[in-house]
Amino acid sequence: MPPRTIHLAAEHNGLTLAAALKRLLPDHSWSQVRKLLAARRVQVNGNLALDGERKVRSGDVVKILDHSLAPPASAESVRLVYVDEYLLVVQKPAGVTTLRHREETDLPQRRKQLQPTLDELVQRVLAEHLGISPDAKPKRQPGSAPKSARRPRGKPSADRRLKIRPVHRLDRDTSGLMVFARTPAAEQKLVRMFARHEVQRAYVAVVHGHALAQTIDTWLVRDRGDGLRGSTSQGESAEEAQRAITHIRPMEQLANHTIIECRLETGRTHQIRVHLSEIGHPLCGEKLYTHPPGKPPQDDTSGAPRQALHSAELAFIHPATN
Repeated sequence: MPPRTIHLAAEHNGLTLAAALKRLLPDHSWSQVRKLLAARRVQVNGNLALDGERKVRSGDVVKILDHSLAPPASAESVRLVYVDEYLLVVQKPAGVTTLRHREETDLPQRRKQLQPTLDELVQRVLAEHLGISPDAKPKRQPGSAPKSARRPRGKPSADRRLKIRPVHRLDRDTSGLMVFARTPAAEQKLVRMFARHEVQRAYVAVVHGHALAQTIDTWLVRDRGDGLRGSTSQGESAEEAQRAITHIRPMEQLANHTIIECRLETGRTHQIRVHLSEIGHPLCGEKLYTHPPGKPPQDDTSGAPRQALHSAELAFIHPATN
């Protein structure tokens, strides 16, 4: 079957992905639809989709591919870089979201396992590091409430040593260093450090063209006029505008591309991707920020399998030991 791109209409709103595909492909049986999903040949909004029971909405973009995509990340692809009783640092692989969306938190385990999130994988890695079962239950302390009083039936209580607390995020297709807190106190201090821009972060990226050393200092808004994030000419007077500062240093010039280092002074959503696109050097593999407002999207010609952005350096004061 040749590849197809379909924009879902109002009639598809609220359907399961499998039901939408069956309606879009009337010549396919339910078995053939399930095989398409299992073969990793379906994307929704640019992301691999394996869960046929997920709900879709009008406006979603469904792609049916003529080839299989890479399988989802596994615990084996997550590397534990540092761990102590207060926090841990991991190398995040590309292609996995940091956290599960709120509406997916109560999904059955079998559906979560189709496409695990980073925090779920990290718990597995941490369990192996500590030599305990990821499904281990904590010992009941004398005088504590019985299990039935502490949690709803059917929801096992995992070992408290495996509890991790996210304090920042990386985009699904960005790889590299991430820190998680292991105690409430460490979580609060790390969140404050990120909010105050006290965490030093450096990324390595591959961009189109020959990028020069420079500092990009703009005010970012959620909607630049076409639904995408972008810089505003109104500066800080714009509604909900946030200052964003990125320092760029070329590391290596290639024929038609540049390997660069990006150091963040602030950490806004999609900051690097937006800034690089706005100076005319979008990331190789970029699918979203490819064009100025009012212009049609541009195809990426680099051949990169995903956005070429890696969190290479993370430096902070330890929240417990200083």
